[in-house]
Amino acid sequence: MRGIQEIFLMFDYNFHWRPVLKSLPDLLEASLVTLQVAVLSMIIGIVIGLFLSIIKLKAKGPLQWFASCWIELARNTPALFQLFFFGFGLGALGIHLTPFFIVLAGLSFNNAGYLAENFRGGFNAVPETQMKAARSLGMNLWQAYTRILVPQVLKIVYYPMTNQFVWAVLMSSLGMLVGFRELSGETQFFASKTYRIFEYFAAAAIIYYLLVKLILFVSRVLATRLFRY
Repeated sequence: MRGIQEIFLMFDYNFHWRPVLKSLPDLLEASLVTLQVAVLSMIIGIVIGLFLSIIKLKAKGPLQWFASCWIELARNTPALFQLFFFGFGLGALGIHLTPFFIVLAGLSFNNAGYLAENFRGGFNAVPETQMKAARSLGMNLWQAYTRILVPQVLKIVYYPMTNQFVWAVLMSSLGMLVGFRELSGETQFFASKTYRIFEYFAAAAIIYYLLVKLILFVSRVLATRLFRY
């Protein structure tokens, strides 16, 4: 830290942390907004991703083509382009979303594409005899998936899902480009008002770091609870 201060002193830079401390409650509140949009996008992404993976594995024709197109677009185009599509692309068609829903739609679209491939790998890892055994016990297709296959798949892809959640938290920072006041957007707002760019973004980086560490800690605790056996 002292070395960094010496470097800034060479450029005649004076640190002023008081504005950052004064606006810290607003930054923490914005971090909750970041967490909120990330959690919602993960829930939507998990639901859609499960259906996309099943469609890609089992369906034929237009449905399989639709699922493949979704996955390919989500995984092979920049997240910023996807965000701009929901923000400005739909706006050009007369569909105007609020910044919150722009970010939620963009992250959900991306999460669904990546999670669909994770789920597809999970389904392939579950032996086919599991489905046959479930059907032989009299379960219908819905019961076999929800009670037998999906719980095993979620266990297999649990840690990739955690990584995707961390990605969603970090990528929500792109929302400031469409006017979304999450952590990065709030940081940019205060930095532009006070001209303390380094101090505010350093504080935001620390909050992001602690937020990710908290997510990883909670995920490990949940893993020990859910997968003890």
